[in-house]
Amino acid sequence: MQPIIRAYRPGDLDAIYDICVRTAASGGDARGRHSSDRLLGDVWAAPYVTREPEHAHVLDDGTGRAVGYILGTADTPAFVDWYRSTWLPATIDRFVDDEELAALHRNPERMIRPEFADYPAHLHIDLLPDWQGKGQGKGLMRAFLDGLRAAGVLRVHLGMAAENHGAYAFYRRLGFHDLEVADAGARFVGRDTSPL
Repeated sequence: MQPIIRAYRPGDLDAIYDICVRTAASGGDARGRHSSDRLLGDVWAAPYVTREPEHAHVLDDGTGRAVGYILGTADTPAFVDWYRSTWLPATIDRFVDDEELAALHRNPERMIRPEFADYPAHLHIDLLPDWQGKGQGKGLMRAFLDGLRAAGVLRVHLGMAAENHGAYAFYRRLGFHDLEVADAGARFVGRDTSPL
């Protein structure tokens, strides 16, 4: 069977959590690093597919199983408001044994910076290792940008660990440029939503 890029479906949620934790260590496996392997997904993946499933796409291995995803928000400030008022109260009890992630979880405002004012959308993209380097990431990005453009969003940004050189090279090939962000502790890039 041929892999396909398709819209996210609610039945993909467990796979989204799994992909997130298996790629969360600068592209590597982060299983076992926190009190629950689902916590990373509670911060970096599940809120997006919960609030904006229309901006979530998966790489399906051809059997119905998601092996990669791209997800995000068209409006970061509105997403942060929702995260603070709805997502955080619904999930904070899951973080009682993990203060490091709880601190991130309790501070969704970290996603809003003046440097992102002209780049209102943001995204996360992850593929399981066996599916990386095969052109599928570009297809996922194309689907995401098409959706943002249809929604009238002009620009998007994303962040990554500074040491994730492979991801940075990938984004540069897709037309992303550096965004200078003071005291970030991470690397940020942005681009317009024109077609790939």
